[in-house]
Amino acid sequence: MVKNCFAISNWPFLHVWVSTDHDEIEKVAKQFGAQVHRRSPEVSQDSSTSLEAIREFLNHHHEVDIVGNIQATSPCLHPSDLIKVADLIQKEGFDSVFSVVRRHQFRWSEVKKGENKMTEPQNLNPAKRYRRQDWPGELYENGSFYFARRHLIEKGYLQGGKMAYYEMRAEHSVDIDIDIDWPIAEQRVLSFGYFGKEPLKEVKLLVCSIDGCLTNGRIYVTEDQKEMVSYDYRDIVGINLLKKRGIQVRLISERDCSKTLSAMQLGCVAKVSATNKLQVLEDWQKDMGLSWKEVAYLGNEESDVECLKQAGMSGVPADACAVAQKAAGYICKSNGGCGAVREFAEHIFLLLEKVNSARKQMEEVSAAGKEMGGNENSRRGNKELMKKE
Repeated sequence: MVKNCFAISNWPFLHVWVSTDHDEIEKVAKQFGAQVHRRSPEVSQDSSTSLEAIREFLNHHHEVDIVGNIQATSPCLHPSDLIKVADLIQKEGFDSVFSVVRRHQFRWSEVKKGENKMTEPQNLNPAKRYRRQDWPGELYENGSFYFARRHLIEKGYLQGGKMAYYEMRAEHSVDIDIDIDWPIAEQRVLSFGYFGKEPLKEVKLLVCSIDGCLTNGRIYVTEDQKEMVSYDYRDIVGINLLKKRGIQVRLISERDCSKTLSAMQLGCVAKVSATNKLQVLEDWQKDMGLSWKEVAYLGNEESDVECLKQAGMSGVPADACAVAQKAAGYICKSNGGCGAVREFAEHIFLLLEKVNSARKQMEEVSAAGKEMGGNENSRRGNKELMKKE
Protein backbone atom coordinates (compact mmCIF):
# COMPACT_ATOMS: atom_id res chain seq x y z
CA MET A 1 0.00 0.00 0.00
CA VAL A 2 2.94 2.35 0.71
CA LYS A 3 3.86 2.95 -2.94
CA ASN A 4 0.27 3.50 -4.02
CA CYS A 5 -0.59 5.95 -1.25
CA PHE A 6 1.73 8.69 -2.48
CA ALA A 7 -0.25 8.88 -5.74
CA ILE A 8 -3.52 9.67 -3.93
CA SER A 9 -4.68 13.25 -4.19
CA ASN A 10 -5.13 14.95 -0.79
CA TRP A 11 -2.88 12.35 0.88
CA PRO A 12 -2.31 14.11 4.22
CA PHE A 13 1.00 12.51 5.24
CA LEU A 14 4.37 13.83 4.16
CA HIS A 15 6.30 10.60 4.72
CA VAL A 16 5.73 6.92 5.37
CA TRP A 17 8.23 5.31 7.71
CA VAL A 18 8.91 1.63 8.28
CA SER A 19 10.48 0.78 11.63
CA THR A 20 12.63 -2.34 11.47
CA ASP A 21 15.91 -3.96 12.41
CA HIS A 22 15.85 -6.35 9.43
CA ASP A 23 17.98 -5.74 6.32
CA GLU A 24 15.60 -7.40 3.87
CA ILE A 25 12.58 -5.50 5.21
CA GLU A 26 14.55 -2.27 4.92
CA LYS A 27 15.41 -3.06 1.30
CA VAL A 28 11.82 -3.81 0.33
CA ALA A 29 10.49 -0.77 2.18
CA LYS A 30 12.83 1.56 0.30
CA GLN A 31 11.93 -0.05 -3.02
CA PHE A 32 8.32 0.95 -2.39
CA GLY A 33 9.14 4.53 -1.48
CA ALA A 34 9.10 4.37 2.32
CA GLN A 35 11.74 5.83 4.61
CA VAL A 36 13.30 3.50 7.14
CA HIS A 37 13.99 3.94 10.83
CA ARG A 38 16.51 1.35 12.03
CA ARG A 39 15.36 0.20 15.43
CA SER A 40 17.94 -0.30 18.13
CA PRO A 41 18.43 -3.75 19.71
CA GLU A 42 16.78 -2.43 22.88
CA VAL A 43 13.39 -2.00 21.15
CA SER A 44 13.74 -5.00 18.82
CA GLN A 45 13.19 -7.73 21.37
CA ASP A 46 10.28 -10.18 21.31
CA SER A 47 8.96 -8.41 24.38
CA SER A 48 9.30 -4.88 22.91
CA THR A 49 6.12 -2.87 22.54
CA SER A 50 4.93 -0.59 19.76
CA LEU A 51 5.03 2.33 22.15
CA GLU A 52 8.73 1.77 22.88
CA ALA A 53 9.55 1.74 19.17
CA ILE A 54 7.51 4.90 18.53
CA ARG A 55 9.15 6.79 21.40
CA GLU A 56 12.57 5.88 20.06
CA PHE A 57 11.51 7.13 16.62
CA LEU A 58 10.38 10.46 18.09
CA ASN A 59 13.70 10.88 19.87
CA HIS A 60 15.34 10.96 16.44
CA HIS A 61 12.67 13.10 14.75
CA HIS A 62 11.86 16.18 16.79
CA GLU A 63 9.99 17.75 13.87
CA VAL A 64 7.16 15.21 14.13
CA ASP A 65 4.01 16.33 15.95
CA ILE A 66 1.63 13.47 15.18
CA VAL A 67 2.35 9.77 14.67
CA GLY A 68 0.09 7.24 13.01
CA ASN A 69 1.15 3.75 14.03
CA ILE A 70 -0.16 1.20 11.53
CA GLN A 71 0.11 -2.46 12.45
CA ALA A 72 1.58 -4.61 9.68
CA THR A 73 -0.70 -7.45 10.77
CA SER A 74 -3.76 -5.61 9.41
CA PRO A 75 -3.52 -6.21 5.65
CA CYS A 76 -6.94 -4.84 4.66
CA LEU A 77 -6.48 -1.27 5.90
CA HIS A 78 -7.39 1.29 3.23
CA PRO A 79 -5.97 4.79 2.57
CA SER A 80 -9.51 6.20 2.72
CA ASP A 81 -9.60 5.22 6.42
CA LEU A 82 -6.30 6.99 7.12
CA ILE A 83 -7.43 10.16 5.34
CA LYS A 84 -10.54 10.33 7.51
CA VAL A 85 -8.52 9.72 10.70
CA ALA A 86 -6.12 12.52 9.79
CA ASP A 87 -9.16 14.75 9.39
CA LEU A 88 -10.30 13.91 12.92
CA ILE A 89 -6.97 15.04 14.37
CA GLN A 90 -6.11 17.95 12.10
CA LYS A 91 -9.53 19.53 11.67
CA GLU A 92 -11.53 18.37 14.67
CA GLY A 93 -8.75 18.66 17.24
CA PHE A 94 -8.61 15.16 18.68
CA ASP A 95 -5.43 14.17 20.50
CA SER A 96 -5.68 10.46 19.74
CA VAL A 97 -7.70 8.25 17.41
CA PHE A 98 -7.73 4.45 17.33
CA SER A 99 -9.49 1.81 15.25
CA VAL A 100 -12.43 -0.31 16.36
CA VAL A 101 -14.77 -2.82 14.77
CA ARG A 102 -18.39 -3.61 15.58
CA ARG A 103 -19.08 -7.14 16.78
CA HIS A 104 -22.24 -8.97 17.70
CA GLN A 105 -21.06 -11.38 20.37
CA PHE A 106 -22.76 -12.23 23.64
CA ARG A 107 -20.31 -12.28 26.53
CA TRP A 108 -20.47 -14.44 29.68
CA SER A 109 -18.36 -14.32 32.82
CA GLU A 110 -15.60 -16.88 33.05
CA VAL A 111 -15.84 -19.66 35.63
CA LYS A 112 -12.49 -21.21 36.38
CA LYS A 113 -12.10 -24.88 37.11
CA GLY A 114 -12.81 -25.63 40.76
CA GLU A 115 -14.84 -22.48 41.42
CA ASN A 116 -18.27 -23.14 42.89
CA LYS A 117 -20.29 -20.52 41.04
CA MET A 118 -22.37 -20.03 37.90
CA THR A 119 -21.54 -18.02 34.83
CA GLU A 120 -23.34 -14.70 34.46
CA PRO A 121 -24.38 -12.81 31.30
CA GLN A 122 -22.28 -9.70 30.68
CA ASN A 123 -24.10 -7.89 27.91
CA LEU A 124 -27.51 -9.52 27.54
CA ASN A 125 -30.63 -10.50 29.40
CA PRO A 126 -31.34 -14.19 28.65
CA ALA A 127 -35.02 -13.60 29.43
CA LYS A 128 -35.15 -10.98 26.68
CA ARG A 129 -32.61 -12.31 24.25
CA TYR A 130 -32.70 -10.18 21.14
CA ARG A 131 -31.97 -11.12 17.56
CA ARG A 132 -28.67 -10.14 16.02
CA GLN A 133 -30.34 -7.83 13.52
CA ASP A 134 -32.13 -6.01 16.34
CA TRP A 135 -28.94 -5.41 18.34
CA PRO A 136 -26.43 -2.72 17.35
CA GLY A 137 -23.56 -4.76 18.80
CA GLU A 138 -20.49 -3.46 20.65
CA LEU A 139 -17.30 -1.71 19.61
CA TYR A 140 -14.05 -3.60 20.07
CA GLU A 141 -10.54 -2.23 19.65
CA ASN A 142 -9.05 -4.14 16.70
CA GLY A 143 -5.45 -2.87 16.85
CA SER A 144 -5.25 -1.85 13.19
CA PHE A 145 -3.87 1.63 13.91
CA TYR A 146 -3.26 4.20 16.65
CA PHE A 147 -2.82 7.92 15.99
CA ALA A 148 -1.60 10.21 18.75
CA ARG A 149 0.05 13.56 19.33
CA ARG A 150 3.66 13.73 20.47
CA HIS A 151 2.94 14.98 24.00
CA LEU A 152 0.81 11.91 24.75
CA ILE A 153 3.39 9.45 23.44
CA GLU A 154 6.15 11.13 25.43
CA LYS A 155 4.05 10.54 28.55
CA GLY A 156 3.73 6.85 27.67
CA TYR A 157 0.26 6.82 26.09
CA LEU A 158 -1.11 5.94 22.66
CA GLN A 159 -4.64 6.79 23.81
CA GLY A 160 -5.51 9.83 25.90
CA GLY A 161 -6.51 13.46 25.92
CA LYS A 162 -9.42 14.20 23.63
CA MET A 163 -10.02 10.68 22.27
CA ALA A 164 -12.01 9.37 19.33
CA TYR A 165 -12.47 5.96 17.79
CA TYR A 166 -12.70 5.21 14.09
CA GLU A 167 -15.01 2.35 13.20
CA MET A 168 -13.63 0.17 10.42
CA ARG A 169 -15.79 -1.95 8.18
CA ALA A 170 -15.96 -5.53 9.42
CA GLU A 171 -14.59 -6.95 6.16
CA HIS A 172 -11.53 -4.70 6.47
CA SER A 173 -10.87 -5.66 10.09
CA VAL A 174 -8.46 -8.55 9.61
CA ASP A 175 -5.74 -9.33 12.12
CA ILE A 176 -2.92 -11.82 11.62
CA ASP A 177 -1.98 -13.10 15.03
CA ILE A 178 -1.33 -16.84 14.70
CA ASP A 179 -0.60 -19.23 11.82
CA ILE A 180 -4.21 -20.20 11.15
CA ASP A 181 -5.03 -16.53 10.49
CA TRP A 182 -2.95 -16.51 7.28
CA PRO A 183 -5.30 -18.42 4.92
CA ILE A 184 -8.26 -16.37 6.11
CA ALA A 185 -6.33 -13.13 5.63
CA GLU A 186 -5.15 -14.12 2.15
CA GLN A 187 -8.70 -14.78 0.98
CA ARG A 188 -9.99 -11.60 2.62
CA VAL A 189 -7.27 -9.51 0.94
CA LEU A 190 -8.28 -10.85 -2.47
CA SER A 191 -11.81 -9.58 -1.93
CA PHE A 192 -11.33 -6.52 0.27
CA GLY A 193 -7.65 -5.51 0.18
CA TYR A 194 -6.32 -2.25 -1.26
CA PHE A 195 -4.67 -2.58 -4.68
CA GLY A 196 -3.54 0.91 -5.53
CA LYS A 197 -4.74 3.87 -7.51
CA GLU A 198 -3.78 2.45 -10.87
CA PRO A 199 -6.82 0.66 -12.30
CA LEU A 200 -6.52 -3.10 -12.32
CA LYS A 201 -6.70 -4.78 -15.70
CA GLU A 202 -8.89 -7.73 -16.44
CA VAL A 203 -7.01 -10.76 -17.72
CA LYS A 204 -7.62 -11.23 -21.44
CA LEU A 205 -5.11 -13.99 -22.20
CA LEU A 206 -3.93 -17.09 -20.34
CA VAL A 207 -0.87 -18.87 -21.69
CA CYS A 208 -0.38 -22.35 -20.26
CA SER A 209 2.61 -24.63 -20.57
CA ILE A 210 1.45 -28.01 -21.78
CA ASP A 211 3.95 -30.37 -20.22
CA GLY A 212 3.77 -30.31 -16.44
CA CYS A 213 0.75 -27.96 -16.24
CA LEU A 214 -1.97 -29.21 -18.55
CA THR A 215 -0.44 -32.69 -18.25
CA ASN A 216 1.51 -34.25 -15.40
CA GLY A 217 4.66 -34.26 -17.55
CA ARG A 218 4.70 -38.00 -18.08
CA ILE A 219 4.94 -39.34 -21.62
CA TYR A 220 3.91 -42.92 -22.34
CA VAL A 221 5.44 -44.58 -25.41
CA THR A 222 3.75 -47.55 -27.07
CA GLU A 223 5.52 -50.42 -28.84
CA ASP A 224 4.95 -48.75 -32.20
CA GLN A 225 6.62 -45.58 -30.82
CA LYS A 226 3.48 -43.50 -30.42
CA GLU A 227 3.30 -41.04 -27.55
CA MET A 228 0.44 -40.86 -25.07
CA VAL A 229 -0.25 -38.38 -22.30
CA SER A 230 -3.03 -38.05 -19.73
CA TYR A 231 -4.91 -34.97 -18.62
CA ASP A 232 -7.51 -34.12 -16.01
CA TYR A 233 -11.01 -33.32 -17.24
CA ARG A 234 -11.27 -30.63 -14.55
CA ASP A 235 -8.61 -28.68 -16.43
CA ILE A 236 -10.64 -28.88 -19.63
CA VAL A 237 -13.61 -27.49 -17.70
CA GLY A 238 -11.37 -24.68 -16.45
CA ILE A 239 -10.29 -23.81 -20.00
CA ASN A 240 -13.90 -23.75 -21.19
CA LEU A 241 -14.95 -21.53 -18.27
CA LEU A 242 -12.18 -19.08 -19.11
CA LYS A 243 -13.33 -18.94 -22.71
CA LYS A 244 -16.91 -18.25 -21.61
CA ARG A 245 -15.59 -15.29 -19.58
CA GLY A 246 -13.97 -13.90 -22.73
CA ILE A 247 -10.43 -14.95 -21.77
CA GLN A 248 -8.43 -16.47 -24.60
CA VAL A 249 -6.38 -19.55 -23.70
CA ARG A 250 -3.22 -20.41 -25.59
CA LEU A 251 -0.83 -23.31 -25.08
CA ILE A 252 2.93 -23.59 -25.38
CA SER A 253 5.46 -26.43 -25.32
CA GLU A 254 9.15 -26.90 -25.94
CA ARG A 255 8.57 -30.21 -27.68
CA ASP A 256 6.59 -31.13 -30.78
CA CYS A 257 3.30 -32.39 -29.38
CA SER A 258 1.06 -31.24 -32.23
CA LYS A 259 -0.47 -34.68 -32.74
CA THR A 260 -1.33 -34.96 -29.06
CA LEU A 261 -2.96 -31.52 -29.09
CA SER A 262 -4.94 -32.42 -32.16
CA ALA A 263 -6.26 -35.51 -30.43
CA MET A 264 -7.26 -33.52 -27.32
CA GLN A 265 -9.42 -31.18 -29.44
CA LEU A 266 -9.11 -28.23 -27.07
CA GLY A 267 -9.69 -25.57 -29.70
CA CYS A 268 -6.80 -23.44 -28.42
CA VAL A 269 -4.05 -21.69 -30.35
CA ALA A 270 -0.80 -23.50 -29.57
CA LYS A 271 2.91 -23.07 -30.22
CA VAL A 272 4.98 -26.25 -30.11
CA SER A 273 8.74 -26.73 -30.46
CA ALA A 274 9.16 -23.31 -28.82
CA THR A 275 12.83 -22.64 -28.17
CA ASN A 276 12.15 -19.21 -26.63
CA LYS A 277 8.91 -19.12 -24.69
CA LEU A 278 9.28 -15.47 -23.71
CA GLN A 279 9.56 -14.41 -27.35
CA VAL A 280 6.40 -16.34 -28.19
CA LEU A 281 4.60 -14.72 -25.26
CA GLU A 282 5.73 -11.24 -26.31
CA ASP A 283 4.57 -11.85 -29.88
CA TRP A 284 1.14 -12.94 -28.70
CA GLN A 285 0.86 -10.02 -26.31
CA LYS A 286 1.71 -7.50 -29.03
CA ASP A 287 -0.50 -9.14 -31.67
CA MET A 288 -3.51 -8.96 -29.33
CA GLY A 289 -2.69 -5.39 -28.29
CA LEU A 290 -2.59 -6.26 -24.59
CA SER A 291 -0.71 -4.78 -21.67
CA TRP A 292 1.27 -7.23 -19.55
CA LYS A 293 -1.27 -6.80 -16.75
CA GLU A 294 -3.85 -8.38 -19.05
CA VAL A 295 -1.72 -11.50 -19.53
CA ALA A 296 -1.67 -14.52 -17.21
CA TYR A 297 0.87 -17.34 -17.41
CA LEU A 298 0.91 -20.83 -15.91
CA GLY A 299 4.28 -22.58 -16.07
CA ASN A 300 6.33 -25.10 -14.15
CA GLU A 301 9.92 -25.21 -15.43
CA GLU A 302 13.06 -23.07 -15.60
CA SER A 303 12.15 -22.22 -19.18
CA ASP A 304 8.98 -20.57 -17.87
CA VAL A 305 10.65 -18.30 -15.32
CA GLU A 306 10.99 -15.19 -17.52
CA CYS A 307 7.40 -15.56 -18.69
CA LEU A 308 6.22 -15.86 -15.09
CA LYS A 309 8.09 -12.69 -14.18
CA GLN A 310 6.74 -10.73 -17.14
CA ALA A 311 3.06 -11.68 -16.96
CA GLY A 312 0.70 -9.58 -14.87
CA MET A 313 -0.63 -12.72 -13.19
CA SER A 314 1.50 -15.83 -12.84
CA GLY A 315 1.03 -19.26 -11.34
CA VAL A 316 2.65 -22.67 -11.05
CA PRO A 317 1.39 -26.15 -10.09
CA ALA A 318 2.25 -27.44 -6.63
CA ASP A 319 4.95 -29.71 -8.05
CA ALA A 320 6.70 -27.05 -10.16
CA CYS A 321 10.46 -26.67 -9.84
CA ALA A 322 11.81 -24.38 -7.13
CA VAL A 323 12.91 -21.52 -9.40
CA ALA A 324 9.52 -21.42 -11.09
CA GLN A 325 7.77 -21.34 -7.71
CA LYS A 326 9.96 -18.46 -6.62
CA ALA A 327 9.09 -16.45 -9.75
CA ALA A 328 5.33 -17.06 -9.57
CA GLY A 329 2.74 -14.96 -7.82
CA TYR A 330 0.51 -17.94 -7.04
CA ILE A 331 1.32 -21.56 -6.22
CA CYS A 332 -1.54 -23.96 -6.83
CA LYS A 333 -2.45 -26.62 -4.35
CA SER A 334 -2.95 -29.04 -7.26
CA ASN A 335 -0.16 -30.74 -9.18
CA GLY A 336 0.31 -30.41 -12.91
CA GLY A 337 -2.15 -32.52 -14.87
CA CYS A 338 -4.28 -32.90 -11.72
CA GLY A 339 -6.48 -29.81 -11.71
CA ALA A 340 -3.88 -27.01 -11.59
CA VAL A 341 -5.33 -25.28 -14.67
CA ARG A 342 -8.82 -25.37 -13.16
CA GLU A 343 -7.51 -23.99 -9.88
CA PHE A 344 -5.60 -21.18 -11.61
CA ALA A 345 -8.75 -20.35 -13.56
CA GLU A 346 -10.56 -19.86 -10.25
CA HIS A 347 -7.73 -17.58 -9.15
CA ILE A 348 -8.26 -15.49 -12.28
CA PHE A 349 -11.98 -15.29 -11.59
CA LEU A 350 -11.15 -13.90 -8.14
CA LEU A 351 -9.12 -11.20 -9.87
CA LEU A 352 -12.15 -10.23 -11.92
CA GLU A 353 -14.07 -9.74 -8.68
CA LYS A 354 -11.10 -7.79 -7.34
CA VAL A 355 -11.26 -5.42 -10.34
CA ASN A 356 -14.82 -4.49 -9.47
CA SER A 357 -13.91 -4.09 -5.79
CA ALA A 358 -10.95 -1.85 -6.69
CA ARG A 359 -13.16 0.48 -8.71
CA LYS A 360 -15.40 0.93 -5.69
CA GLN A 361 -12.36 1.53 -3.45
CA MET A 362 -11.08 4.36 -5.63
CA GLU A 363 -14.48 6.04 -5.55
CA GLU A 364 -14.36 5.92 -1.73
CA VAL A 365 -10.77 7.25 -1.61
CA SER A 366 -11.66 10.07 -3.98
CA ALA A 367 -14.70 11.00 -1.92
CA ALA A 368 -12.69 10.94 1.32
CA GLY A 369 -10.03 13.17 -0.24
CA LYS A 370 -12.58 15.76 -1.30
CA GLU A 371 -14.00 15.89 2.21
CA MET A 372 -10.64 17.00 3.55
CA GLY A 373 -10.88 20.36 1.69
CA GLY A 374 -8.70 23.32 2.57
CA ASN A 375 -5.15 24.01 1.62
CA GLU A 376 -3.10 20.85 1.07
CA ASN A 377 0.20 22.34 2.19
CA SER A 378 -1.22 23.55 5.49
CA ARG A 379 -2.63 20.11 6.16
CA ARG A 380 0.66 18.35 5.61
CA GLY A 381 2.83 20.44 7.87
CA ASN A 382 5.19 18.35 9.91
CA LYS A 383 3.07 15.23 10.06
CA GLU A 384 4.68 11.88 9.69
CA LEU A 385 3.20 8.45 9.23
CA MET A 386 5.13 5.69 10.92
CA LYS A 387 4.51 2.06 10.09
CA LYS A 388 5.68 -0.49 12.59
CA GLU A 389 7.07 -3.75 11.25
